[in-house]
Order: sequence, then C-alpha cells, then structure tokens
Amino acid sequence: MTVIQHDADIVEFGPQPPVATVGQTAGDEMEVDKADAADADADDALTGEFTWVIEGFSKNKQAKLYSPVFQSGQYNWRILLFPGGNNVQQLSVYLDVADSATLPQGWTRHAHFTLTVHNQKEPSRNVIKDADHQFNVRACDWGFREFVTLAELKDTSSGFMVDDKLMVSAKVRVEPQVNWWSWDSKKETGFVGLKNQGATCYMNSLLQSLTHIPYFRKAVYHMPTTDTEDPEASIPLALQRIFYKLQYADSSVSTKQ
Repeated sequence: MTVIQHDADIVEFGPQPPVATVGQTAGDEMEVDKADAADADADDALTGEFTWVIEGFSKNKQAKLYSPVFQSGQYNWRILLFPGGNNVQQLSVYLDVADSATLPQGWTRHAHFTLTVHNQKEPSRNVIKDADHQFNVRACDWGFREFVTLAELKDTSSGFMVDDKLMVSAKVRVEPQVNWWSWDSKKETGFVGLKNQGATCYMNSLLQSLTHIPYFRKAVYHMPTTDTEDPEASIPLALQRIFYKLQYADSSVSTKQ
C-alpha cells in the first residue's frame, strides 16, 4: 500500500504531556509521594560516602596505601593513595574496586565519583576532583596522579595536615545497570530507531535525523507514489515507509522490508 499522509495526519514525535485528571483524590497524591520516596531510597542505595583519616602520615614508608573498604550501590570500594606520588611530586589519589580480584569474568560497573583532600584549617581550600568511569578488570582503579603538591602537603601552615593527620574522602554514585536486551525504547523515550543491518549506522543516523525535521518529513510524505510501485525499487516509497514506521512502530524498524 502506498503511504501518503496529509498535513493534518502528521504528528510530532515523543511522549505527550500529562493530562490533568479532574477529581484527583488525596489518595492519588499519597501514591505519588510513596513513589517519590521509593525513588529517593533507591537513589540513596546507589550512593556512598567515606572519609579516611590517616594518622602519622609523615611516618609512612609504604609506596601506596589502601583505605578500609566502604560500600556504594552494594559494591565494595576503597581509596588508593600514593603518599609520595605516582611518579610525580604530588599526592596521587584514586578510587579502587576493592574486590576486583574475586569478581566474575566480564564484570563492569559505571560510577561517578568525587575525591577530596581536606584542608583541616580552611575547608574552603579543600581540593576536590570528580570523574566518571566505567570500571572493569582492565581499569579497576581510576583517579588523579596530581592532587596536591608534596611540598604544600608537608607545609604545616597549609592546613592539609594537622597533628600529622591527613583526611581524604570519597563520594561514589553507581549508575544503575540497564538490561538493554529488554529495554523498551518506545515506552521509555517515545521513540524507536533503525536496526543496524551491518555497517549501516551512519546511514541510519542520517535517516533518523531527517525524520525529526518536520518540513523534510512532510516533503517526503508528499512525494508522488503509486500502488503499483515496488518499494525495493522506489526510493520515495521506501522513504515514506521508513518515516512512517519510525513515527508509529512500537519496536526498532528494519530497512530491509
């Protein structure tokens, strides 16, 4: 069948705005509050903070130190510290997956984290750095070689060490794991895409971008086509079919149809 759409039939992409319901009860609002509370609890479960106080820091002779283990997102983490610097004249600080040696093959976790070296005299001079990293067996620690210069760290007037104590903290948020095989693009975003038929990703990206240009989409729908045309031989008809399916299909669209 030839796919031709008139202006009035062309609808915009994306989920529609919510419609207010007349006569909504207090019970409905309570259910929303419960859902918000559940989301907040889930968010808290994915976030963890830990402050490490290192006593007798200047007396340490080890090349690197590990903090006690703490949890975030039900995963075990620890701070990795190079007191004399990791081949630099700076304090080097990293976030490390504490149990990486015992995790199953192929493990991975995505986390956003913040590392802080505290200035115990002037908190406004805390050195704070953050990063985003996909931790895996080949990259089980991530952080910064250059955090605070060793000269400034050892200067007793700088405030980073008080009574030979150093304070380092970490805040970690683990991103939720997504099962992409069961993820419903239409439900979650209101959109579907084109299947990669093998090295067709660039063409797919172009077609999907053009589909989202209203005037271009309208021009495609208005190209003259007939019922007798073969969609495999007619570019206008093939484009109309793809554009239509990208708007109304519930799952990813094949370009081989």
